[in-house]
Amino acid sequence: MFRLRIVPQQHHTAIAIETAPYPGFPTDLQAQLMALLALGQGNSIMTETMFENRLQHVTELNRMGADIRVKQNHAIIQGVSQFTGTTVVSTDLRASAALVLAGLAADGITHFQGLHHLDRGYENFERKLQQLGAKIQRVQSCCSRTT
Repeated sequence: MFRLRIVPQQHHTAIAIETAPYPGFPTDLQAQLMALLALGQGNSIMTETMFENRLQHVTELNRMGADIRVKQNHAIIQGVSQFTGTTVVSTDLRASAALVLAGLAADGITHFQGLHHLDRGYENFERKLQQLGAKIQRVQSCCSRTT
């Protein structure tokens, strides 16, 4: 039997990566890795080669304090030291996971809208995160955000 041992680092370093078909880096993990890279040191570049409009989560990460610029299918990510909790809106399943991870790393409370995307792909997501020690709860909203 094999086990996985995870040892946290003090600082995450910058990388350049692009999505690609198997055995390359999966586009389905691009948003989640971008959330991590946004908290790393230095400048990272994420290139999305598989799907158009797969970088829509960048706007919401930037609302949390990330420093990410998009040029065509490239995201240039300048690492920041901290995210700040705010209200975010998910645009798809993968963005949902990335925004929840960013919220867990944020200072303050993050309110998440667009749960139908999250629920479509992850069963009992908040319960599983709670079992890992996350402070996360589903609450009934009285109002919806308007722009």
